Amino acid sequence: MKIVISVLGRDRVGIIAMVATVLAENGVNILNLDQTILDGFFNMIMTADMAEAKISLKELQEILKNKGEAIGLEIRAQHADIFQVMHRV
Repeated sequence: MKIVISVLGRDRVGIIAMVATVLAENGVNILNLDQTILDGFFNMIMTADMAEAKISLKELQEILKNKGEAIGLEIRAQHADIFQVMHRV
């Protein structure tokens, strides 16, 4: 299952490392990553594969949400199909 992870908040050291560490610890493989910093705001979108994941998407969503909130970020993880339907033009 492919997922889309989005991260938004004030830029700070270690954001990508934190997200990548959570994914690696739980067997989630990063497929693609794009990030931008604009006027001090960090924005990242990442696609990942949960085929070998040790946890469910729901559990991953909770972990990322909590880690993000702890440092002032909004982190969301969604099934890629749902993300595509929601953002179809």
